[in-house]
Amino acid sequence: MSALANHAFVKMNGIGNDIVIVDMRADPVPISAAEARAVAGPGGAPYDQLMALYPPRLAGTDAFVRIFNNDGSESGACGNGMRCVARRMFAETGRDALTFETRAGLIACRKGPSPELFTVDMGEPRFDWRDIPLAEEFRDTRAIELQIGPIDAPILHSPSVVNMGNPHAIFWVDDIEAHDLARCGPLLENHPIFPERANITLAHIVSRDHIVMRTWERGAGLTRACGSAACATAVAAARLKRTARTVRMRLPGGELTIDWREADNHVLMTGPAELDYEGRFDPALFSGAA
Repeated sequence: MSALANHAFVKMNGIGNDIVIVDMRADPVPISAAEARAVAGPGGAPYDQLMALYPPRLAGTDAFVRIFNNDGSESGACGNGMRCVARRMFAETGRDALTFETRAGLIACRKGPSPELFTVDMGEPRFDWRDIPLAEEFRDTRAIELQIGPIDAPILHSPSVVNMGNPHAIFWVDDIEAHDLARCGPLLENHPIFPERANITLAHIVSRDHIVMRTWERGAGLTRACGSAACATAVAAARLKRTARTVRMRLPGGELTIDWREADNHVLMTGPAELDYEGRFDPALFSGAA
C-alpha cells in the first residue's frame, strides 16, 4: 500500500499558488511520481506543487524538502510553497527563522515585516547558458534568439533567461493578457532550446518598481502565481536596467515583493501564505500508484 494512504496533508496557497504539504519526517518513505500525480487527480487534493518534508540531511537545516509538480516531475525550487512550509514550521517550532534543504540548495526563511507575511531567501540567480541550462551557447542571456510566429512579425521573441532554482524564460510584452499563454506556454516549455524544459512568463514593466506578469509553470501549467518566476522576472528586468532591484510584482493571484540584494546577490521574496484546509488521503487514490 502507498505510504500516502490515510496520510495527513495540509492544503495551503501562496497568493493563489495551490500547495499541498505532507510531513514525512516520522516515516521518511519516498514518494513516487505516480503517487504525486494521484494526489493531484480526481478525488485528491489538486495542487500546483506538493511539498514533502523529510528529516534534515545536513547539519544546521530543519528539513529536507522534495517538491513535486502536479505531473509528477520534481522541481528544484518553489518560493510560494516554501512560504507555506515556513508558516507551518514557524507555528510548530515557535522560531522566527528556519533553513531548508531542496534540490536547488539551501533556502532560508524568516518571518516577514508583518504577521501575515513571510520572507524566503531564494539564493543567487544564475545567468550562464550552461547553468540555465540551454541547448546551445548564448553569451548574453539577457535576450536570446527565440521566437514563435512569423519571422518578420513574431508573436513573442527575445526572452531573458535565468535559473532561479528552475529554468525561466521571460518574454517582455505590452499586454500580458493579449497572448494565449495556455497555447504557447506548453510549446515554449518543451522547446528544444530548453533541455530540462522551462517556466514561461509574460511580463510587462509598469514602472521602475512595478511589474505585472503571468506564468506557464513547467510541469504544472497555467498558475495564479509562481514565486521563482517572480524572482527570475524581477532579476531579469534589473539586469536590463529597466527597474530597480526592489520591485512589486503583481501576479493573477496577488502581489509579492522581490528584493535582489546587492550585498550578497541573493534574491529575497516576501508575501503571504494561507491555510485552506487539512485532511487525509483516501487510500483508493493510490490503488494503481504504489
